[in-house]
Amino acid sequence: MSEPDDKQSARELIAKYALEHFEYFRTPDGTPYAQRAGHPVARPMKSQGVAGSHRQELMLDMFHEGLGVFSGTAMKEALDLIEALTLRGELREVSLRVARCSATPGVTWLDLGRDDGQSVRIAPGGWEVRTPKVHEVVWRRTQLTGELPIPESGHGLAGIDRLWGLCNFSDAESSALAVAWLLGCLDPTVPVPAPFLTGPQGAGKSTSARMLTRVIEGMSADLRRAPKDEDGLITAVAAGWITPLDNLSHLSADMSDLMCCIVTGAETLKRALYTDGDVHRSRYRRPLLLTGIDVGVIRPDLGERLLHLKLERPERRRPEADLWADFADALPAILGGVLDLAAEARTQQVETPTDLRMADFAHLCSQFDHVHHLGAVAAYRASLDDLTDDVIEGDVLAQTVLQYAATMGTAPAQQSSTAWLDIFTRLYSGSSEDSAYRPVPKGWPTTGKVLSDRLKRLQPTLAARGVIVEWGRRSRQEDPGRSRFIEITSKPTARL
Repeated sequence: MSEPDDKQSARELIAKYALEHFEYFRTPDGTPYAQRAGHPVARPMKSQGVAGSHRQELMLDMFHEGLGVFSGTAMKEALDLIEALTLRGELREVSLRVARCSATPGVTWLDLGRDDGQSVRIAPGGWEVRTPKVHEVVWRRTQLTGELPIPESGHGLAGIDRLWGLCNFSDAESSALAVAWLLGCLDPTVPVPAPFLTGPQGAGKSTSARMLTRVIEGMSADLRRAPKDEDGLITAVAAGWITPLDNLSHLSADMSDLMCCIVTGAETLKRALYTDGDVHRSRYRRPLLLTGIDVGVIRPDLGERLLHLKLERPERRRPEADLWADFADALPAILGGVLDLAAEARTQQVETPTDLRMADFAHLCSQFDHVHHLGAVAAYRASLDDLTDDVIEGDVLAQTVLQYAATMGTAPAQQSSTAWLDIFTRLYSGSSEDSAYRPVPKGWPTTGKVLSDRLKRLQPTLAARGVIVEWGRRSRQEDPGRSRFIEITSKPTARL
């Protein structure tokens, strides 16, 4: 290492240079970051990832400016001091791909993944491409942050038509929901349901899923196999904005519950490495995208967080190289069209449908309909109706409850959970044309408590078919022991 003329120690020279050329801060969860002055992308100070660490960045800058090559010890001591200074410094949020604007409410940003930091500012009524200021947004990037082209303005729905021409959606409802989902992906404040692309073999489910993903994540994005455990899925979710899982054939109960948390938001806590009492927090709420022909039983809570997008086999096949060349050529217009729709939709003052669970996405669909009248809200309801049927078809208990409700009339019936279990078991196992006795299937409730818990999970699904399940406790006058009961009421309901 070359000694500085003024005999400053190496670590002092490194620290002085770093503080003059970079800004250092911590995120609310305590992670220290370094950000080059005037550039919107920050690097975690402790990262050694493939994108390069801040230590490597600092070493290259000082070498190129002729300040010499410094030992690892001097560099570590200087960065340790700077990291300690961030404890009393500024707190800033860092965002991945999509972010809300810290300076202006109602404005969001889209990171184009470019080296120059240019991004898209999306406001009600319009969007523009420029480099954000530090007080507006700070980006972080990972290996999955691909580059997007500069979008072309003025296309509107014509840009979306180019996407529809490349995908194999079987109906207008699926096409409208796909666009509504893309609009939701541009707003981090809106939890969006996960599109579930289904169709026969050869319908292009994987290709269409790649296209939808690459509108937001760039041409380098690809589909992934579903991880086998919670840690694997959380790692995949943390590394990118959209998490596209391909060719699902089975969803375990734990994986289904975790996907519900990813769609609506949650966090995990783990012990930090090389510590005894410190923890590492992982917060996540990300857009999911799933493909598959059949994933088996869909649990009710996940069914309410899915969008059923149907595809069909194309009449004419094209070489994949030609297809992706056309998509790459159309991507600036497609992205510009989505941005045009997002900016226009955000200006619309509409009422939020109150009967749909994911009200923010339903509100977005209403804004989209107000602009182009493509029936996104009706398509969303129809999608939920289809998924309700899928839940019922995969749950024998739900089928048995609906069978009982069809014969009970409109008067409510109250029984203990144990009595209801006996009623449903007898109904399922009763005589039929084929057999005088039918054994209950695997997974059938074995106690009244298990039945009650299963009915709580099925409550929204049954309510969608006009069967209301409620829990209560009898008064002391009716029953000195104040026993609990489950009340079932059958009400007529109209199907879509």
